[in-house]
Amino acid sequence: MSAFPAGTILGYPRIGRRRELKRALEAHWAGEIDDAELEARTAELRRATRERLVGLGLGRDDSSIPESFSLYDQVLDAALAVGALPARFDELREPDGSVGLAATFAAARGSGDQPPLELTKWFDTNYHYLVPEIGPDTVFAPSSARLVRQFAEARADGFITRPVLVGPVTLLALSKATDAAALRPGGADVPVFRPIDRLESVVGAYVSLLADLREAGVDWVQLDEPALVSESLPVSAVELAAAASVAYRALGSAPRRPSILVAAPYGQLGQDAWRALAAAPVEAIALDLVRGVVPLPTSGLEGKTLVGGVVDGRNVWRGDLDAAWSSLESLRGVGAHTAVGTSTSLQHVPHDIADETGLDPRLVSWLAFADQKVAQVATLARGLAEGRTAIEPTLAEASAALADRRAAPGVRDEAVRSRVAGLAEDAFGRTDAARRRALQEDELDLPLLPTTTIGSFPQTAEIRRLRGRRDRGELSQAEYEELLRLEITTVVGLQEELGLDVLVHGEPERNDMVQYFAEHLDGFAVTRHGWVQSYGSRVTRPSILWGDVTRPAPITVDWSRFAQSLTEKPVKGMLTGPVTILAWSFVRDDQPLRDTATQVALALRDEIRDLEAAGIRIVQVDEPALRELLPLSRGAQSDYLDWSVRAFRLATGGAADATQVHTHLCYSEFADVIDAIAALDADVTSIEAARSRGELLGDLGESGFELGIGPGVYDIHSPRVPPVAELVALIERTLEHVPLSQVWVNPDCGLKTRAYRETVLSLQNLVEATRLVRERAGIAGPVRVSG
Repeated sequence: MSAFPAGTILGYPRIGRRRELKRALEAHWAGEIDDAELEARTAELRRATRERLVGLGLGRDDSSIPESFSLYDQVLDAALAVGALPARFDELREPDGSVGLAATFAAARGSGDQPPLELTKWFDTNYHYLVPEIGPDTVFAPSSARLVRQFAEARADGFITRPVLVGPVTLLALSKATDAAALRPGGADVPVFRPIDRLESVVGAYVSLLADLREAGVDWVQLDEPALVSESLPVSAVELAAAASVAYRALGSAPRRPSILVAAPYGQLGQDAWRALAAAPVEAIALDLVRGVVPLPTSGLEGKTLVGGVVDGRNVWRGDLDAAWSSLESLRGVGAHTAVGTSTSLQHVPHDIADETGLDPRLVSWLAFADQKVAQVATLARGLAEGRTAIEPTLAEASAALADRRAAPGVRDEAVRSRVAGLAEDAFGRTDAARRRALQEDELDLPLLPTTTIGSFPQTAEIRRLRGRRDRGELSQAEYEELLRLEITTVVGLQEELGLDVLVHGEPERNDMVQYFAEHLDGFAVTRHGWVQSYGSRVTRPSILWGDVTRPAPITVDWSRFAQSLTEKPVKGMLTGPVTILAWSFVRDDQPLRDTATQVALALRDEIRDLEAAGIRIVQVDEPALRELLPLSRGAQSDYLDWSVRAFRLATGGAADATQVHTHLCYSEFADVIDAIAALDADVTSIEAARSRGELLGDLGESGFELGIGPGVYDIHSPRVPPVAELVALIERTLEHVPLSQVWVNPDCGLKTRAYRETVLSLQNLVEATRLVRERAGIAGPVRVSG
């Protein structure tokens, strides 16, 4: 087998330079193309990626190109590779028992009355993965077909690539117990089942997969083990390190296998895990040296390759290549052969900064997207082979760009910094919640179990066409805004007809809940082609936060004022919170996140003040990313929770007592931050619960949460329409844990990605389910509640 290449990446964007994967998937789901056409289109996308990577400096035949493509999600791929398809989808298997596209997409999106796998955040990123379901009776039937097929496809075109698969420890650490296993009683001597308990069986499946790959001619395989850098999983770091030791001793000792690269991205590899991997009979270990540091020398490294992840796979800044070179030189002293790589997969950044012809050239000179980062890896690999002198001009050029960025106008705004420095402690909170509740009851006059949505309504093709016509100059701004007012009028009327209690304007003016604000705040830039995959076919264009943040003018006020003029019911003013704006942007890395969050919070505080002046009585400040940014290291979590909560409280702290402040959180594991959610002091919190089937409810009940809470009852990331009985059950389950007077009824998240027909049917069922629960609870008349 071949030696490990001098330079590599851990993964590459798979959505396509012009969102080809998104378009192919959605055409397939709409019945416009068949399975064969979908496979043909995605194969062409993979071919283009391989050719591009060779052009950027990776090798054609040395395994430096990772075969990291996924049709939907890499964790789902790993689960299916070991045969862990939930039994509820068995009838969708192919006649030979294999898992084809129908079963794969059913697991991802649901099928009929069968709900999909839970969706949650991939470590501390904005990528969402599908949570495998594994029980004590799960039968693992390994299938290497996808991995072998893609490797053979590449070899037929003249490439020797490196198949990538989520490793066995991470696969189990991210899985949840099947419902049947979770319900099994455990006595004092019988521990509750956890998926990690199936390690031996899963490792056996991986041994089989590796043998198949070697038989197909694979030289190197990459097994991703980011769980080994995390202290925020249900399995402790000590247990994870022990599991890694068991797993990789077994895999490394397999009689027939490719060489193994174990990748530990997204943070610092703990000492126990580091020693376990160093001692295991594997050939290479990839370390994140952007978020982590060079590890201490240890035994077992002789003959191994350490891949120094010194090129940031998470952010878009050109970075300090001189510092990256220094890290590689330090890594050489650990006692193993050294190669260069990215800190993580490049799936978290857009394809190519050269596509962004509309950005300021000075800003462009500070940036590196995926293609530029591949070129950086190639440059540093050349330095490892030929010495620093060979790459000195490139290092100097990067250092000059970094110095120019520090000195550029707008990076520092002394007026903003003076305002931050002058903040008093009372700016970070409101008065007593009970006082607020009484005033809001008088102001809003809402029934018990008030119904609402999260904010956005479907962004139809017509709305997107209007935006495109405006951008091309075919519509004036005034004409565009008038057409949007017609859409808002329709949306408000629909909600009145459905019988919802608190309305929204539907957000047709917003292409994205973060980008819209970035377009109206100084200190941000937005891209045209900077698409990044969120999950499946869902993509976002993260904005670039490069300087100090100010709000030159009101952003949302006119739209909210207009919507409120159409109805007597309260209409929520809709804002994106400071932490989420940071989490879903590429944020400047030259100051602490705490400082940047404070600047954004002040801009939102000013926006709330103007919404109140316009007559808006409810303001929702969405923070779906609150849990997402929680550091993987427990030692850093308390500081993060402190500044993130303070940023929200600064944004909302100027609101009048009679103004009801809402927030929204979704698609993360929230048990770890339940106290922080309470500390936000929002009058009402809506939170994802339907897709995870109400897992949070027990934590809410045990925590004594006293504010308004709306656990979602409708999973908007699936096209299925939830039946009334299902919604009734979810509402009643909530009432088993939370007092009636605190409960709101709402979907899991915004409705932007859904079609109108399924949206209307689902909301009709939501309102009807609420009516039935009210009836069963003996609620008659408009009994008031605020939160």
